Amino acid sequence: MIRQANGWDHLRIRCLDPLLHMRPEKIAPELRAEIKRAQGQYHRIFIGYADCGSYGEIDRVLDDYPGVERLPGLHCYELFAGAEGFRRLAEEEPGTFYLTDFLVRFFDRLVVQTLQLDRHPELSRDFFGNYRRLVYLSQTHDAKLLAAARAAAARLGLEFSHLHTGYYALQERVASVAAV
Repeated sequence: MIRQANGWDHLRIRCLDPLLHMRPEKIAPELRAEIKRAQGQYHRIFIGYADCGSYGEIDRVLDDYPGVERLPGLHCYELFAGAEGFRRLAEEEPGTFYLTDFLVRFFDRLVVQTLQLDRHPELSRDFFGNYRRLVYLSQTHDAKLLAAARAAAARLGLEFSHLHTGYYALQERVASVAAV
């Protein structure tokens, strides 16, 4: 969406499987393979991942590819809310489950089906019993996504909160890459 909104037609986006977020230890090897495929095809390679639970593995992969950069931060929530904004949210309620537009769109696939809550709803308490609220960090103004985020909070038995972040630092960082 950022690409189209800003007229960055010269950028090419290649996506990894979104289910990798459920298995962050697999992100770095997949990323390495994708960088190898992309080398020599593009003037510059930029990785649209924060650390994403890889515990530094993404950065270790990037150490082997000078000039390849990634998004700053530990995860996309920090990227969208900003480091200070995310810190405030986390301090306000440490038991917070976060959703972005992407995660709301694919909530059933990435959360419900992956955790098998559709077949075993009793597991919901095991997975989410220590959470108190769900914060939807929305990048767009979409009534359907907002309703779906509210429904996700209700399904998990969590208090709902909404913060429209836009694309915040993501847009700024991609703009700096796109300008080069």
